[in-house]
Amino acid sequence: MAALPNIILIIVGIYVLICLLVYLLQDLFFFRPEILPKHFQYKYPFPFDELNFDMEDGGRINGIHFKVPNAKGVVYYFKGNSRSIKGWGKFARDFVGKGYDFFMVDYRGFGKSRGSRTETSLFNDGQHVYKWLKEQYEEEHIVIYGRSLGSGIATRIASWNAPKMLILDSPYFSFLKQIKRFAFLLPIKWILRYPIRTDQFIKTVNCPIFFIHGNKDKLIPHQHSVMLQELQPQSSKLFTIPGGGHNNLPKFPEYHDILYDILNEELVEQ
Repeated sequence: MAALPNIILIIVGIYVLICLLVYLLQDLFFFRPEILPKHFQYKYPFPFDELNFDMEDGGRINGIHFKVPNAKGVVYYFKGNSRSIKGWGKFARDFVGKGYDFFMVDYRGFGKSRGSRTETSLFNDGQHVYKWLKEQYEEEHIVIYGRSLGSGIATRIASWNAPKMLILDSPYFSFLKQIKRFAFLLPIKWILRYPIRTDQFIKTVNCPIFFIHGNKDKLIPHQHSVMLQELQPQSSKLFTIPGGGHNNLPKFPEYHDILYDILNEELVEQ
């Protein structure tokens, strides 16, 4: 019996240590960046410009901008949590092929982007670049597109502005809720440095919202889009890709049909 208090102390100590490690090392758990040297040369099969944005706190954001003749507007694409725009740039073809310019940046610590990354910096960097886009395009011609991790950041930026529309691809209800699925025994609410409350941001988005989600998504369940859509039922539409997972939606013809209709506004007024 005398050993019981010691066992309890050991268990509590291990639990506290795990919580501390999750707090300190969550960037390693949640982000899987590909870091590129400054001299790296992007290569794509269609014309693009490489741009850099110097932030007030010393950070630098690197991006790529694809242009097409007589563009209908521009898609500002917020990528997922892995690799860099070196590989993500391939998704430009899904939009330039539909008559839109395409713009994407790497988050801090990804690709050629540099600087300390926090939830606040993710939002501020996104907003800084959005303001630059407004100098290049009329705001009613800017489409914000958020994929996976980028969906919460995209929603935050849409809530601060008045873009043409917001498209969310495999979004989470909130990053807080998403992480709770895998770490339900930990006090995630208190140790998570990236809560990214999409569920709160979306309530103040005033443009049309479109959700695209596979019903076989095992990483971010389809139910997350259902719950988000219920928060903005009058101004949003949910499109389900039967059999779609988390990383394979562009392989489905239905995805491209839906995306074409959305970007051509065939679904906006229905």
